[in-house]
This record gives sequence, structure tokens and C-alpha cells, in this order.
Amino acid sequence: MIRGADEMMLDKLRLRKTDSTFRSLKTENNLYDFSSNDYLGFSHSAELRQAIDKALKKHPNASNGATGSRLLSGNSAFTEALEEEIASYHQSESGLIFNSGYTANSALFSCLPQKGDTILYDEFIHASVIDGARLSFAARFKFSHNNLEDLEKKLKRSTGACYVAVESIYSMDGDSADLIGIAALCAKYQAYLIVDEAHAFGVTGTGLVDSLGIQQQVFARLVTFGKALGLHGSIILGTDLLRDYLINFARPFIYTTALPFSNLLAIQTAYRHLLRHPELQITLRYKSSLLRANLPLQHQIKCSNNIGAINCLVISGNTKVIQFSHLLQSKGFDVRPILGPTVPKGSERLRICIHTHNTDNEILELCHHIKQQSQ
Repeated sequence: MIRGADEMMLDKLRLRKTDSTFRSLKTENNLYDFSSNDYLGFSHSAELRQAIDKALKKHPNASNGATGSRLLSGNSAFTEALEEEIASYHQSESGLIFNSGYTANSALFSCLPQKGDTILYDEFIHASVIDGARLSFAARFKFSHNNLEDLEKKLKRSTGACYVAVESIYSMDGDSADLIGIAALCAKYQAYLIVDEAHAFGVTGTGLVDSLGIQQQVFARLVTFGKALGLHGSIILGTDLLRDYLINFARPFIYTTALPFSNLLAIQTAYRHLLRHPELQITLRYKSSLLRANLPLQHQIKCSNNIGAINCLVISGNTKVIQFSHLLQSKGFDVRPILGPTVPKGSERLRICIHTHNTDNEILELCHHIKQQSQ
């Protein structure tokens, strides 16, 4: 007898509940924010909102919507000028805007590698890269997290054009990739390095690639606007040739309605706002150091020690980490658990995101409750 769709869905959801991995949507709360990716507080910045409103008033006849895909009716001179402006900030030849980081990664990795090629990706790479790679006809292999020795072993065995995918700062652990070492290996084996800067952009200047000055050693970069800019959308940075190729072969770009003018203008305004306020990154680094200095000792609970905005407390087991999260939330702190299978079994963790708007007292009080629970 064929199992119906309802029965299949119920069985899978029951298993999720049994394993403490069941997901549900939550609305906004009044807790102190230690979970969002809004690292610089741009999503609720009154100064940025005023700047966006002022910019919009200069375009009273702008369309409310994009009206179609970029290849149909959704393109504009403003969009192309914005892509050139953003590319110039990153010392990149060209750029192509996508509606989200997920869309951009899935587009790039589904259309660029061909049959006979190889994709090598860090085992902690974002799901959007993995999903895009699955849609390609290339062979794909993961290498151990931030392990250059394992990467080199797989580079030696790669066939065809080889694409190496890493994040400059990893979203689940908050640690940084050894981009200098990875870039050197890619050059040695003539591989194409692709760097996802989603969690580095705005936290380390305009990204770790820019900070290290290795733009010419990176084949393509992804920058998202939904984290530090507090908005929505993304851009793939690379050569003019890559841009032309994506316009012609990236299905998520070709068949998606473009971002509306209001969104694009907000991106431009937020970019300029970011570049005018480098002190925000100094504040963020200070807040992050305050958190790290006051977390429990390593023998009490395993803590990361990252200089960026993301730090983690490893608490093995979905049930235990959920209970820890609920306790902190009951004290007023929005700290979320990261469960398996999003992270490997045994490495479940609390993911603590620091923001410029977190006060020193909020950070110290959070650390106090973590220490109490860790004893």
C-alpha cells in the first residue's frame, strides 16, 4: 500500500518532536536581543531610517514594485549603477544583485560548475552552497573544517575545474577561515576560491577579503544585506565575465522578480551609512571582548573565543541546550539554541550574537546567568 503524503508528513514531524528538533515560528518578543544577525543595529536605526526616508522623497515617481525579472521589466539604470558602486567599495570588477544570500549561493553553485568539475566545500559551509552544489552536475566533496591539510588532499584528487567554497566568518561557530592559506592552496592547484562574506561584511570592515587585501586571489564573493546592513538582498562580486555568465545561466536570477526600487535605494543608503560610521565596528569589537572576558572558564563549559560578533557555548544534546536556552529567555535574554542536525550531533550549542545596541550591563548580566547555570 502506498503511503500518503499526510501520513509521511505526520511521521516525519513526530520524529522531529521525539528528537527535540521540531521547529516552529515565533513572533517578536521583548527580550534583550542576543540572537539576531543585526550586528550593527541598522534594522532599527532611527538615523538610517531618516536617511532612507529622505532619499525616497527625492524619487516621488518611483515604482512601488519591480514589475518583473531583471531580464523582463525589472532592470533599471539605478540598479546597474548601484552594482557598480558596491563593486567599487570592494575593489571588484563587477557585481550582480540577487534577492537573498540563499538565492545567490544556490544560483552560483548550480550553474557554474559543470559535469566533470569538482566542488570542495568546508564541512560547516552554509546550506545554500550545498543545495546549489546538489543541483549542479559536478562532483562535490566536503573537507574538514578549516583544515588546510585535508583541503590539499582533496585538491590533489579533484578533476576538471575545481571550486573551493568557504565562509570568511562561519555562521554557526563564528570563527574565521584561514583565507590567506586557502587562497595560497587554490593558487597552487589552480582552483577557484569562492568566499561567502555574509557574517564578515560590516563586522570586519567591508569583509575579511578586503581587510586582508586578497581581492585578486578570490574568484567570487558573496555579500549579503540582511545581516550588518539590516535589510534584504545580496550581491555576487567577481569579473564582468562572471556577471554576464550569471545573467545568462543562473536560473534563480533569470526567473525571479527583481528587488523593488525602494529596497535598492535602502541598500545604497545603508552602504553609505556603514562607510561613514567605522566607529560602529570598534564598538562591536569592544562589546564582543566584554562578552568573552566574562563567559565561564573552559573547564566549566566549552566556549568559543571569537573576535567577531558570534560566540558559542557548546552544550551537547538537543534537550539540554533547549533547556539552557529557555532558562536564559526566562531571565529576559533572547539566546537561541542551535540543534542537530543543523550542527553535528554532540556539538549542539547556544549561539550568542553581540550587537552595538547591547549595553554593557546586559552583556554582564547575561554572563552572570550563564555562569550560574554552568556551575
